[in-house]
Amino acid sequence: MKRIAFINPNSTVAMTDSCATSLQSVIGDGFDVRAVTNHDGPPAIQGAADGEAAIPGLLAAVAENEDCDGIILGCFDDTGLAEARAMTQRPVIGIGQAAFHLAALRSGTFQILTTLAVSIPVIQDNVEQQGFGDICSAVLASGVPVLDLEHDPEGAAAVISGHIADIEAGTNAPTIILGCAGMTNIHQRLQARHDAVLIDPIMAAARLIPALL
Repeated sequence: MKRIAFINPNSTVAMTDSCATSLQSVIGDGFDVRAVTNHDGPPAIQGAADGEAAIPGLLAAVAENEDCDGIILGCFDDTGLAEARAMTQRPVIGIGQAAFHLAALRSGTFQILTTLAVSIPVIQDNVEQQGFGDICSAVLASGVPVLDLEHDPEGAAAVISGHIADIEAGTNAPTIILGCAGMTNIHQRLQARHDAVLIDPIMAAARLIPALL
């Protein structure tokens, strides 16, 4: 059986557990998901400063899980992705990059709906650096803080659903990446409400890492 380390760069254990559960449900038989929390990170990663603060603990977690066959970094900002890849021969996937690839394969063009506006510059930089600038038409903020996705999923879903409806009103059959790991908690209920294709980055990583192994 292949073992996958799912490393949450933030310190919120409930978020680690919910994301790892989602990942395990999609990745299927033959893979065992090890849920790892960066207890030295901030409670949520919202913007570049939080990402920088998370990197030392994240890289320590990567080093501690070298016995795993593959590693998934569970922050949509792809926090520490380049540094993690430089220190291990194991396949390392960032859920942001995984979602970009899956959305590109699915639809050719996509938009991203994230949490707070402070995260937009980091995501835009990743989109450009990873070669998706020509097919990502917008990076938008919902105004929902990351931890609200854990503490008030129904309220968070209502707000995010309104933003998805606005996108649908202006774009025919859009593909929208849900730009936060915690949105895996509300992906199914949102998809049931909308015709847009909604990409869950946790599920994107679950689909792609078996191909690398």
